[in-house]
Amino acid sequence: MKRIGVLFGSENSFPSALVEHINARNLDGIRAEFVVTGAVPLDAAQRYSVIIDRISHEIPFYRSFLKNASLHGTIVINNPFWCSADDKFLNYSLARKIGVPVPPTVILPHKNLPEGTTERSVRNLEYPLDWESVFACVGEHGFLKPVDGGGWRDVHHVNNREEFFRAYDQSRDRCMMYQKAVDYTDYFRCYVIGRKHVRVMAYDPHSPHADRYVKHPPRYSKTLLYRVEQNALKLCRALGYDINTVEFAVENGVTYAIDFMNPVPDADLSSVGEANFKWIVRTTADLAIAKARLARHAPALRWADLLGTSKPRAKRAKK
Repeated sequence: MKRIGVLFGSENSFPSALVEHINARNLDGIRAEFVVTGAVPLDAAQRYSVIIDRISHEIPFYRSFLKNASLHGTIVINNPFWCSADDKFLNYSLARKIGVPVPPTVILPHKNLPEGTTERSVRNLEYPLDWESVFACVGEHGFLKPVDGGGWRDVHHVNNREEFFRAYDQSRDRCMMYQKAVDYTDYFRCYVIGRKHVRVMAYDPHSPHADRYVKHPPRYSKTLLYRVEQNALKLCRALGYDINTVEFAVENGVTYAIDFMNPVPDADLSSVGEANFKWIVRTTADLAIAKARLARHAPALRWADLLGTSKPRAKRAKK
């Protein structure tokens, strides 16, 4: 029996619907269930062929549990090694490298030194910081946000230098980025599953959380939607995420990628709406089932293999 496990936290609608949907298909040799784990020995037997992770970004124990499971042959969605290594500034740099537009962005030194460090720990750091170059790059209207943040926590919208420095002074020891604000006319949030299926959804990031998915969006040009879809796929394929959301702000026809490090994106029925919810459940189930039908993988014990970034070795020519 191949088991698909769902590891989750406080959310209810998506994990339950996903397990019920997979089991309702009555597939021979495949069952879905909620993950149960306790203390984990190094050579723990693996109960699950696939685990869909919805909570390890908040629980370090779960992250280590998933890495160990992956090391022993379980397919984890999303890759826990890459999730541990990733950050938003790297995402923006990667997007620029592969030709996806992003707003001008800089990463900033910590306002307060990280716990356990002193001024001797940052002797390589420029002092005083060249703030003029920062504002020359980004401007005075932008967003200050954590390099590893999520859920709009500690995000500050600033309109001038006074507001910028007030927000920066509140950032404590968090590593922050400063990004130019986009004066957008359209905004989209794209659900990307399996690096090939995209659900483009009109989205209003300034509305209350429950109302951000636009229920009656205007008609968009097919060219715009196609460009959004292709850029979303390009990013997720480069990042290696099997489940992700990618947000785009459209200004003067340019689709700027704003946020695309969401390995555990919101999938709650009350926020995404019934039509989107059904698509997410069905498409995630298809992905998990396809992964479960694969032979149990045995990753090579190299960092590149665990990250999923290694390239196949060339075969030696026969003599």
